[in-house]
Amino acid sequence: MRWIRRAGWTVLALALLAALLLWGYTRRASPQLDGEMVLEGVSAPVRIERDAHGIPTIRAQTPSDLMFGLGVVHAQDRLWQLETHRRIGAGRLAEAFGEGALETDRFLRALRVRRAAAAQWERTQGESREALLAYARGINAHLRQQMRARPPEMLILGVQPEDWDPIDSLAWAIMMAWDLGGNWQTEILRLRLSLKLPSQRVDELVPPYPGDKPIVTTDYAALFRGLKLESHAGTSPAALARLLAAAPPSGVEGVGSNNWVVAGSHTTTGRPLLANDPHLKLTTPALWYFARLEAPGFRAAGATMPGLPFVVLGQNEHVAWGFTNTAPDVQDLYLERIDPADPKRVQTPDGWAALDAVEETIKVKGQADVKLVVRASRHGPLISDAGTLADVLGTGGRSGYAIAMRWTALDADVDPIGTGLAMSRARSVDEFVAATRTWVAPMQNIVVADRAGRIGFVAPGRVPVRRPENDLKGVVPSLGWDARYDWAGWVPADRTPREFDPARGWLATANQRIHEPDYPHYLTVDWALPYRQQRIEQLLRARAKHSREDLQAMQADRKSLAAAPLMPWLLRAASDHELAAPAKAQLEGFDGTMAADRAAPLIFWAWSRQLTQAIFGDELASLSEPALGGRSFRDALEGVLERNDAWWCDDKATPEAETCAERNDLAFTRALEELQARYGKDVSRWQWGQAHQMRAEHRPFSRVKALAPLFEQRVGVGGDTYTVNVSRVVLRPDRNGDLYFNDHGPSLRAVYDLGDPAQSRAMHSSGQSGLPWSDHFRDFLGPWSRVEYVPMWQGAAQHSLLVRPR
Repeated sequence: MRWIRRAGWTVLALALLAALLLWGYTRRASPQLDGEMVLEGVSAPVRIERDAHGIPTIRAQTPSDLMFGLGVVHAQDRLWQLETHRRIGAGRLAEAFGEGALETDRFLRALRVRRAAAAQWERTQGESREALLAYARGINAHLRQQMRARPPEMLILGVQPEDWDPIDSLAWAIMMAWDLGGNWQTEILRLRLSLKLPSQRVDELVPPYPGDKPIVTTDYAALFRGLKLESHAGTSPAALARLLAAAPPSGVEGVGSNNWVVAGSHTTTGRPLLANDPHLKLTTPALWYFARLEAPGFRAAGATMPGLPFVVLGQNEHVAWGFTNTAPDVQDLYLERIDPADPKRVQTPDGWAALDAVEETIKVKGQADVKLVVRASRHGPLISDAGTLADVLGTGGRSGYAIAMRWTALDADVDPIGTGLAMSRARSVDEFVAATRTWVAPMQNIVVADRAGRIGFVAPGRVPVRRPENDLKGVVPSLGWDARYDWAGWVPADRTPREFDPARGWLATANQRIHEPDYPHYLTVDWALPYRQQRIEQLLRARAKHSREDLQAMQADRKSLAAAPLMPWLLRAASDHELAAPAKAQLEGFDGTMAADRAAPLIFWAWSRQLTQAIFGDELASLSEPALGGRSFRDALEGVLERNDAWWCDDKATPEAETCAERNDLAFTRALEELQARYGKDVSRWQWGQAHQMRAEHRPFSRVKALAPLFEQRVGVGGDTYTVNVSRVVLRPDRNGDLYFNDHGPSLRAVYDLGDPAQSRAMHSSGQSGLPWSDHFRDFLGPWSRVEYVPMWQGAAQHSLLVRPR
């Protein structure tokens, strides 16, 4: 028995020692929040005060020192996030995460993101250059002089922090433009579909905006089949699918946003109110970091983004602004014909021309380095050089076709920092709009209001002009050797869509088509479905005057207008399943409100998912493939059911001719089987929020089962892809088999009061800190899920740190 007691005391002692070491580590890895800190790189004292929510107010004597202070707090609270942003922009993920990240690195190197950022940095001058340098100095001062222990991700993965470089900021700006500009994926989707379907059917599967006719193009299906693209290694269906899988997500359906601004004549305060909720990937920590910045003659508060030195979304003393994504067609893919005798040459309208080729070395954790030659044509980088297939590596560089990308965000004359700083300094709507003239990418729908009472909307960005003889219009990959497909200039900066002080008293955007049919310039055909916009307009018209609380209630709205076109089919669906009757009872009175505690939304989405698979699965093979499963095909489904289209409803794999009614009945039965297996026989206990979980992914520990509970954040939510309070639903299951997970939604909600900024409110989806033991790691999650807010401007100081120059 004595040895048992000794063993017990030994285990207890070891446990206490481990706890003591863990406590010591967390103390050393936590940032200094109070007292004084002496750092190199700052010219005068900077005061950093944090309130009860961890939101810092940074006060400095110069704009440069203000950006230095922002760099310090970003490094203190979000160092691992900065590290991942830097590695994404540089294509250096495999160095930390191993072979699983290699294909993404290959794609990012082939896209030449960091090389483009370096070219932009060479041309960056003036306040943009100084802001980027000062911000980098702030981050690096923390790394070199203040950090006592690495964040847990770095410690576990064995990653050593490196100095931040201004090029890292510009590369991250490109990656944010990438996230919001996915036209290239739709081009490849149409190309893939056209290799097996006629153009007419492709246009039905990827239909035009409601009420529009398909854009007139040449028969691109016949064109691509004539080129025999499916037989070439770099353009075969398998290669295209793998290329899409290797690329970081972009143009994801459901990534969008809402914004609206109400004039003082229609508010209870007599001054404008502005609301904004950008819909982006939900991550741990959130993409956004709240901060208040103050220097002589300048005060701004709002959402900053670790990696960028300015307030991206927010309010200053004179104006408030909010973004949604325009999603214009500013990415064109080009099929480049490679010289069979020389893989370093490509066909152009003037004959064969040399490609720009460079060798990249990708370091892979635990493995040998990978060498990769990436090339660029006159149109841009050859993204097919990502080399995601062995046969592409073996033959794609020597013969056949390659795929190049022309994209405005890769241009060298881009200055996102200078434009962002100018917008955040604007003193009126007119000044703000003037500042947007130099905005390039991503094109955004911006609503703005000033304290004088003016409201406005402008969609700034660099939009290409395509030649009249261009018969592909940028909707599918163009022929790189034919000059008629080259861009012919830009839409003038003052001719992009805009509107000011309308008589109706409000302006709103939700990724819908933002111009009238007679607008003279082509922006895109791939607008988001207008359901969120229509609901916002319903709510804005519902009362004569709106309060701040009214706008907050609008951001919480979970009524999906997209349910109405499909509900008649669901209600007429027949099934002999034992749960058919109780399921139909749950649907009685269902008006599309996607409440988390109701069964009806779950039944609706299970049925619509099964119906989409039943109708389109034989033509698309697998809707669980990421490139396909990331789309809902809701507009295509509505079109098929509206036409009662026998061709689509027929299962081509059977000799019988199935009808849409038969597919509808089958989908209802399969939905009930699925829900019974997962949630039991008591339909009254089914809940949408039980299945529809918001998942804020942590990179990379969401993929490590033992660590995911510590780092990842989850909560059941209502809403769906088409509600104002959006929470995206996709067709494919996630890696855990969850069918209705939500990883894209309101990454930020804000309501700005132009009459009394002290009443402005905001909330993002995680917490200010990236350290899992911090009180501010997940303290925003609950309030975010309940659509609650914290003050944007007010916040009594709980901590005060004075940074002095060395």
